Amino acid sequence: MKRPSGPEEAQPPASDIRMFASSCSMHGLGHVFGPGGPMARRGLWSTAVLLALATLLYQVAGRVRYYGEFHHETALEERESRRLTFPAVTLCNINPLRRSRLTPNDLHWAGPALLGLEPAEHAAYLRALGRPPAPPGFMPSPTFDVARLYARAGHALEDMLLACRYRGWACGPENFTTVFTRMGQCYTFNSGAEGAELLTTPKGGMGNGLEVLLDVQQDEYLPVWRDTEETPFEVGIRVQIHSQEEPPLIDQLGFGVAPGYQTFVSCQKQQLSFLPPPWGDCSSVSLDPDFEPEPSGPLDPPRPSPGPSPPYSLIGCRLACESRYVARKCGCRMMHMPGSAPVCSPQQYKDCAHPALDAMLQKDACTCPNPCASTRYAKELSMVRMPSRTAARYLARKHNRSEAYIAENVLMLDIFFEALNYETVEQKKAYEMSELLGDIGGQMGLFIGASLLTILEILDYLCEVFRDRVLGYFWNRKRSQRHSSANLASHRSLCRHQDAVFLSTHLLPRHPALDGASVSSGPHPDVLDVASPHVSFHLHPK
Repeated sequence: MKRPSGPEEAQPPASDIRMFASSCSMHGLGHVFGPGGPMARRGLWSTAVLLALATLLYQVAGRVRYYGEFHHETALEERESRRLTFPAVTLCNINPLRRSRLTPNDLHWAGPALLGLEPAEHAAYLRALGRPPAPPGFMPSPTFDVARLYARAGHALEDMLLACRYRGWACGPENFTTVFTRMGQCYTFNSGAEGAELLTTPKGGMGNGLEVLLDVQQDEYLPVWRDTEETPFEVGIRVQIHSQEEPPLIDQLGFGVAPGYQTFVSCQKQQLSFLPPPWGDCSSVSLDPDFEPEPSGPLDPPRPSPGPSPPYSLIGCRLACESRYVARKCGCRMMHMPGSAPVCSPQQYKDCAHPALDAMLQKDACTCPNPCASTRYAKELSMVRMPSRTAARYLARKHNRSEAYIAENVLMLDIFFEALNYETVEQKKAYEMSELLGDIGGQMGLFIGASLLTILEILDYLCEVFRDRVLGYFWNRKRSQRHSSANLASHRSLCRHQDAVFLSTHLLPRHPALDGASVSSGPHPDVLDVASPHVSFHLHPK
């Protein structure tokens, strides 16, 4: 039979390269694989297409390599605001303990560790304080709490704060929060602790911030008994301006304010934003300050800290790291450190806590990345002498003090925003994914005239090739195997049928009419013929 001919038979399969080249939107393929044309022309077009592809791949590899290096850039911008949140202001008296509040029991427990006193020097030190010696039969207390000592003997804000105003409104000790630092008991204004509403200001300049009049109480300063690392030689107030999200580190980051001066502090807010890995090294996960007796392995997940963790900050991370180190070495923590470990005793302060912390700071053992978002305040300080002679008389009468005492102990602190504008320092990705895709698309359009749909066309063609060449091979192989098995089955059925026909003659059933018949030997027409598939019986007539 003649096979039908028509357009369906003449059309090539979808996997044919010539058919694909004629319909593909990629430039040059039609000239390389198209029908007809001299071989020299096809060779030139093939060379041009290969060069364009090589250049494209080189450019794309360079762009992908640059993206994989995760570069970043820093952008500095100045923004304006109608209202700014006022920062937290922490104040500490440089003198940690008041001489009038120390007792013989305090010297017995805290004298060697905190003051550098030997037991034999306690009586002389009490005389230097203007206190009577320990009574006969004095017995120290069985236990001692360092935090309670600083809370009881530290300078009270009620005694130091002579006047307080915020934006012209009166304020007082109730607007401050007590906080313990390495300098002892300190006080923070506008801390936002316990859900308190943060104060804001709608204006910049003097009179739109915090103004405090403080008494440093020099008469309460401890006498300098010997030169140690903890012995203060100066007089005044240590101040730190910080955000509410980070704890104060006033012993390292605070600035001093001296009595006899009015100090003006002009602030400017700076908002910092850093990128996480792999573009940067910032972190936003708070470190648990509690020491784990059995540290988890590198493959174990970190244990969550109980309760809500504070926002991550660089200072908070350092304090938590120091607390964990001291707790691991000494089994306790210093009073200014966070965590649930017990506060160290004075003996533990002297023998373990102070040496361990100093050794840790020298080794710089804490590795704390920058926070992903933080706020800091740039400061400019200026000061003038105070009080004037007329103001000294007025203040002496008002506070029932002498003019000499006012000149030696009173200071004024004025903290305000220079303006409501603030700076933003932001790390940004130098090369985004959208820029990478745009560069790749531009290179494809420039060198081979392709687009995203061209890539889809190529993928569709590869699918057709896979279906026709690979899957088609296996389909044809399975079809031939099925055809062979069907022929073999039919052949076996025919053989069984022939075996049933060519049975032995003695197995055929006998007929009664054949009993008297004589069968002659040799070929005879009356002999039973079993040569053909049709069996016939012939009887010789008598």
